[in-house]
Amino acid sequence: MGVTRRTVLQAATVTGVAGSVGLGRTAFAAAATAASAPGDVVGKVTVGYQGWFACAGDGAPINGWWHWARNWGQTPSVSNSAIVAWPDSRDYPTTYRTAFGNLGNGQPAALFSSYDQSTVDVHFRWMKQYGIDTAALQRFNPTGGEGPTRDAMAGKVRSAAESQGVKFYVMYDVSDWTAMQTEIKADWTNKMRQHAGSSAYARQNGKPVVCVWGFGFNDGQRPFTPDACLDVVNWFKQQGCYVIGGVPTWWRTGDRDSRPGFSAVYHAFDMLSPWMVGRIGNVSDADNFYNVATMPDLAECAAWGIDYQPCVLPGGVGDRQRAHGDFMWRQFYNMSRAGVASVYISMFDEYNEGNQIAKTAESQVWVPTGSGLLALDEDGTACSSDYYLRLTGDGGRMLKGQIAVTAVRPTPPVTGGDTVPPTAPGNLRVTAVADTSVTLAWNASVDNVGVVGYRVRRFVGATATPVGTAAANATTFTVTGLIASTSYTFDVQALDAAGSVSAPSSQVMTTTSIGGSSSVNVALNRPVSAGSYTQSYAPGNAVDGNANTYWESANSAFPQWLQVDLGSAIGVRRVVLTLPPAAAWATRSQTVSVQGSADGVSFGQLLGSAAYTFDPSSGNTAILSLPAGTTTRHLRLVFTANTGWPAGQVAEFRVFGAA
Repeated sequence: MGVTRRTVLQAATVTGVAGSVGLGRTAFAAAATAASAPGDVVGKVTVGYQGWFACAGDGAPINGWWHWARNWGQTPSVSNSAIVAWPDSRDYPTTYRTAFGNLGNGQPAALFSSYDQSTVDVHFRWMKQYGIDTAALQRFNPTGGEGPTRDAMAGKVRSAAESQGVKFYVMYDVSDWTAMQTEIKADWTNKMRQHAGSSAYARQNGKPVVCVWGFGFNDGQRPFTPDACLDVVNWFKQQGCYVIGGVPTWWRTGDRDSRPGFSAVYHAFDMLSPWMVGRIGNVSDADNFYNVATMPDLAECAAWGIDYQPCVLPGGVGDRQRAHGDFMWRQFYNMSRAGVASVYISMFDEYNEGNQIAKTAESQVWVPTGSGLLALDEDGTACSSDYYLRLTGDGGRMLKGQIAVTAVRPTPPVTGGDTVPPTAPGNLRVTAVADTSVTLAWNASVDNVGVVGYRVRRFVGATATPVGTAAANATTFTVTGLIASTSYTFDVQALDAAGSVSAPSSQVMTTTSIGGSSSVNVALNRPVSAGSYTQSYAPGNAVDGNANTYWESANSAFPQWLQVDLGSAIGVRRVVLTLPPAAAWATRSQTVSVQGSADGVSFGQLLGSAAYTFDPSSGNTAILSLPAGTTTRHLRLVFTANTGWPAGQVAEFRVFGAA
């Protein structure tokens, strides 16, 4: 489990730096100009993005409640929680039920998974909406068990950044990374450098941006020598990178949280971003650090031609530091009057420390009952869940000179306009059932401005996955691509133009009809084998009746095959293939042919090779129709291509006989 930066050695009691106390913007006028012209980090607002939350059943290789729970193998609960703030989950298309008590409004306590592409898309859409320019993707030691999940997250962040028009870069955290000096170079060369080719990858001075956080900290998690650290910095610069250093608060003086002897390392970076979490907690602290750190840091950077990116933090919710935004605004004000060009927000999604700006429970109505967690209104001031995103947007505009520099916070905790979500759709009911479809109907929702649509969700266990949307004036929807004689549970949410999402309707459960022998899955729980499989994605997953488990072949080794033994030669007419229903599985096409055999040894062609599309919006399902009169015992699928992943993939391999 990655160690959060709050565990870094806390700063010693702040004392004045000789000659710096009381100095204002005039005394350090030269420091107001960045060494570099504006780019994707200079003159921009950057947020630290953890992307490290996973849930059981989301398909992530880590296979657990990553960072939500202390014990990742158990569902999060009051006694098994790793967070100190509860997210506002209304905007997430897919959520996962926890063992916390219901929210104060009676809704189930559900959490998002960063592994779902839809979640990352939501986060980057918020960044774009609220004026955040760039995201620094946190990357801890990727050589251990977390590596495959972190590798996948890099791709998801790239996709979201490209689609939402936000920049991103890789930020390596070297905490507890023993072989960092060699492994960080291999990781960039073999994995992360490919993302620098993205149109969304941040560039500064024409160079791809890389940050290394942790050099020089005076603690046991980062015991690297100055020579080893300088070697890494210079290596990245030799690769043509613009290199940012996430450095100790007291990098300039080389004491307190900084090891001595690191001056050459710090001065080798293109940009310095001193750490601040745990150092300040109120307006008075922020003003003191303006004098003893920000202003002399600016002067030092200007003298060495280094760009400067200090931290701005919202404060810990659980520590009651936020003062309904006054603490964060004071930091923005101090940075603006100092002439700071670039800032780093710590952090976007750090619910573990309560230091996040992403949407957060605004009152106890949106917090699990009995959890002991505080909400944004903990000091008695009502705050909307997006308040700290709005505050960041306004702070960024002040830094960029788009609004006047002011010590008076211009951002109201709650805004007027369309701030009320629609009411929940009423009286959800089933009006028609067939073997592969269900038609739902509901009573229209009401909104203070207007409903713009409805989201229909299907449940697999406690996990809700969108299966379609209905127009604003629609109160019915037909869910297709279902399996005969199978139980399904649905609910519906209403959406408004401001992006607010209603509470879900009541749930409705129904079972699709049998429809004759052509609707019986004769492959269910039958013996199955494959040419290969990777990790835990064994062939048995494809016939277990659970669409959230899947078979995956060895990577980059086409052709691959998957076959089932039906027990005896029978007439078959239809093969239905599915992938996991989660929206995280982007649309892809797999090229498949079908073979049959009487003895499992000699196979003949039943259906020629063709490309089949798997689209999450329509159930991630493909139907392969076999010629009339087809009879076989052993049915083999042969995969030769996949546009979404270099392997064959099947969640459910269903076979249906002739009617």
